[in-house]
Amino acid sequence: MNQPTPAIVAQSAVRRLPRIALLLLCAAYLMPGLLGRGPWKSADIAAFGFMAELAKGGGGIARWLDPMLLGLRPETPALLPYWIGAWAIKIAPAWISPDLAVRIAFALLLWGTFSATWYAAYYLARTPRAQPVAFAFGGEAQPTDYARAIADGALLAMIASLGLAQLGHETTPALAQLFFASHLFYGVAALPYHRVGAFVALLVGSVGLALSGGPTVALGLGLGCVGVLAAERLRSAADEPSESEPTYSVAAIAAVLGATVLAAALSAAMGLFQWKIDFGGSDPHPRVLSEVRSQAKLLLWFTWPTWPLAVWTLWRWRRQLMARHVALPLWFALMPLLATWTTDFSERSLLLGLPAFATLAAFALPTLRRSVAALIDWFTLLFFTGSAIIIWVMWVAMQTGVPAKPAANVAKLAPGFVPHFSAVAFVFALVATLAWAWLVRWRTGRHRAALWKTLVLPAGGAALCWMLLMTLWLPLLDYARSYVPQVRAIADKVGQPECISELALSRPHIAALRHHGNFKLRSLGSEPTCPWLLVSPEAIARLHDIVSLERWRLIGTLRRPTSPSDDLLLFQRIGG
Repeated sequence: MNQPTPAIVAQSAVRRLPRIALLLLCAAYLMPGLLGRGPWKSADIAAFGFMAELAKGGGGIARWLDPMLLGLRPETPALLPYWIGAWAIKIAPAWISPDLAVRIAFALLLWGTFSATWYAAYYLARTPRAQPVAFAFGGEAQPTDYARAIADGALLAMIASLGLAQLGHETTPALAQLFFASHLFYGVAALPYHRVGAFVALLVGSVGLALSGGPTVALGLGLGCVGVLAAERLRSAADEPSESEPTYSVAAIAAVLGATVLAAALSAAMGLFQWKIDFGGSDPHPRVLSEVRSQAKLLLWFTWPTWPLAVWTLWRWRRQLMARHVALPLWFALMPLLATWTTDFSERSLLLGLPAFATLAAFALPTLRRSVAALIDWFTLLFFTGSAIIIWVMWVAMQTGVPAKPAANVAKLAPGFVPHFSAVAFVFALVATLAWAWLVRWRTGRHRAALWKTLVLPAGGAALCWMLLMTLWLPLLDYARSYVPQVRAIADKVGQPECISELALSRPHIAALRHHGNFKLRSLGSEPTCPWLLVSPEAIARLHDIVSLERWRLIGTLRRPTSPSDDLLLFQRIGG
């Protein structure tokens, strides 16, 4: 027989979260940062560089199956994210810049992730074993209303996750992987209820995740789901039959296995399986201890505030760990955790587990004591209110010079940055702050019995801080995280030459020089010889072996104002 559920929920606690409020919250989280900036350093600009290269055309199908940027392949062995970005650039009207077109396309991917997470949590909460205790005289939450409240809580938990803020607004393969992983999660969760739509979702999720740089994760998730579903079917067969409990048929389990095998076969055929496991060197013990500490810190802040609630869910639902509403999100959280601890892509691997962490956190809501919920509310209120105050104070200091110390810190960390006032950004920031004040007043009011109420302030606070950063601080962040100042300094030195030779430049630098400077780069040694040469400082020894420095004059070292590690050496060719 089924174990008793720890959830005790009355019908009054599953009031509907107004859809317009939920949509506005999602929009307030998605839209800031779309306008007013360019691609940012490292992964963001590098991924955009491959997308822009594909959008130029030429090379035929081979070019699309093997994206290259000046002879370099992507660090992430992915295809589909670069195709999505290239298609977005191609279909965008002329008045939309290429980088904006890509950001819009990837913002839609994040919106799709939110939708898939909501529906996955909804169908898992519809499971009879996930339903609350039936009262002796009625009045318990109705199954559909209860599932909707759990799904609302999962979406709020997803928005509240600190690790989603930056990576969720970049145009990298990691966001595409998150989109496809969430659809795989939804497809498996909804399979007992909607066979065709769920199968399409899990097929798209499996194949898309494999073609987005995560073939091993897709294979692990798929095989784990087959095991969970098979165990669920065996348990259902052993229990008394119940017409009200949809279960996984043999055909459904075979569909999951087939989608997994298809994704693995496509990945193998396209050469996307690459060994990324890194356990350390010959003396790994000091490194292991350091890695454990760093990974633990990453897990604590990246998945906050979902991880404490997820742990609470595993404890309170410990008698039903093999039930699909616990086992499925647990497996979808464990696989990204394993990838995080065994590869160098820590943050981007952990990103894939956020929908599962959010779902587990939502199932903690029916079991939380009032004192614990109040503690979460007060901590969230103090944290995000304090963060908002700091953002406003720093903005005032940038605009007026008062207080003097924050203004001096900004001038020191971002030399050369000139702040300017934007009325539109100020109005949006002010409206967001007033909305936060109203939300706090609503939450601290009486008779707020909604099940999802505990996660309203975390989600609202995360959206508030992101909105303030992408309005008040956007010029500063764009200056600090963009290659524009460095490219502009190079342009001031060289003008617009016919070509520039390069040696050992990184993918982000190549993409930035092409996008921001419209420079035509050529590898050093190719013909014809260019009048200028850009060299990475790490390759200066190689430069001596390739060319005679008597033919080149060092003009200077050009750096990003906020990062000395991004220095470039500029040489000018002497004579013919």
